[in-house]
Amino acid sequence: MKNESNIGKVTSIRGSVVDVWFQEDLPAINTLLLTGKNKKIKIEIFNQLDTNHVRGIALTPTQGLARGMAVTSTGKELLVPVGKSILGRMFDVFGNPIDHKGAPTDVTWKSIHQLPPPLSKRATKSEIFITGIKAIDVLMPLERGGKAGLFGGAGVGKTVLLTEIIHNMVGTDDGVSMFCGIGERCREGNELYNTMKDENLLKDMVLLFGQMNEPPGARFRVGHAALTMAEYFRDEEHRDVLLLIDNIFRFIQAGMEVSGLMGQMPSRLGYQPTMGTELAELQERIAYTNTGAITSIQAVYVPADDLTDPAAVHTFSHLSASIALSRKKASEGLYPAIDLLQSNSKMTTPEIIGERHYRLSQQIRETLAQYEELKDIISMLGMEQLSVKDRNVVNRARKLERFLTQPFFATEQFSGIEGKQVCLNDALEGCERILADEFKDYPESAFYMIGAIDELKKPEKNNKIGENSKKLALKESVVTQ
Repeated sequence: MKNESNIGKVTSIRGSVVDVWFQEDLPAINTLLLTGKNKKIKIEIFNQLDTNHVRGIALTPTQGLARGMAVTSTGKELLVPVGKSILGRMFDVFGNPIDHKGAPTDVTWKSIHQLPPPLSKRATKSEIFITGIKAIDVLMPLERGGKAGLFGGAGVGKTVLLTEIIHNMVGTDDGVSMFCGIGERCREGNELYNTMKDENLLKDMVLLFGQMNEPPGARFRVGHAALTMAEYFRDEEHRDVLLLIDNIFRFIQAGMEVSGLMGQMPSRLGYQPTMGTELAELQERIAYTNTGAITSIQAVYVPADDLTDPAAVHTFSHLSASIALSRKKASEGLYPAIDLLQSNSKMTTPEIIGERHYRLSQQIRETLAQYEELKDIISMLGMEQLSVKDRNVVNRARKLERFLTQPFFATEQFSGIEGKQVCLNDALEGCERILADEFKDYPESAFYMIGAIDELKKPEKNNKIGENSKKLALKESVVTQ
């Protein structure tokens, strides 16, 4: 290729923004440039300024870079390795292994910039994706090949919930799990890697990290790199992929930093004017095709717990299910701290989930909504002032709230309670029996942190749960920080 030996020189450096002059053969947008000592500084072209100048964003720190330095155009876009041998490995945005195990062999290198699958190749049927977590499977079932968002502020349990879903999926499914950490703390990446290694779940996982301390350009591209790897398993290996992104807000935030560095006029609340386009380029590649499905679950940090924030609103528009995490639920010790009324899924229709499941989910929502309305009366006048009918509604709702808590494998070492994975039928049966007042004489605490409803038959378990409930609330609040 003519561009491969194309040499230019640096004309200006402003933080991560680098302008480069080329005498001829101006490289294309998204081309990777190499410069600095041993060509370790990598720059991706974002703009062609005129016939001789390009402007790029450095994907690595720019220390030591100076005007006049030679720049080599690779003639290629940023590449990542794909192949069977990447399973069980941990990479950075450039495809370099960061698990001290050496470079993977027998891989091909593929550009991170790929087009989404055309409509003609997409599957048209809707299927449910079972997670083994009661609250999600019953009230907000996820779509196979769809996108689900985990909305919540800092410290309400997004990462813990993602870790639990990985545990449940990799342990029972034939698919591949891919964890993409955008703007992750190095502590979180290290803990996740070690947890998966201890649970023997790494063999069907790939981990990709763009850490918090890395330049915005690297954080902005790590999501595209993860999708390229996921698309290989879907399209070439014909396997289903569970793609977990933590945190999609950090992707938008990195785009905002890049946009600011490039001198674009900020839009509402300081976000980049191109936010909608950038998010769509990433999200549209997550799809269910004739060869397999990429199902994505994305943690979405909500600034100041404000669901009307543009980042949250734009992300909502791409999702088939949204799981809203509530600080209030977390403070009550109800884990997973899902706001059952705020969360929803477009899969909850009788045609997709069946008549029984649909009817039950509507009854549960109705009961919880009635309880929400009665809370003000209870706080002012007490339970005694409620009618018998309303008192029954409150009792059912409180038992349902506690039954939809669940001990996680991810928090066993902190809570001292063995993790549980519950199949959909057991979860539905438990809710059905609670709504039918079958357990009217049981205390609320008996339903807290159990798996299937049959565990109520074991009094010794109930006693242990009762003793541990306060301790659990305290300890899990530490876990989620």
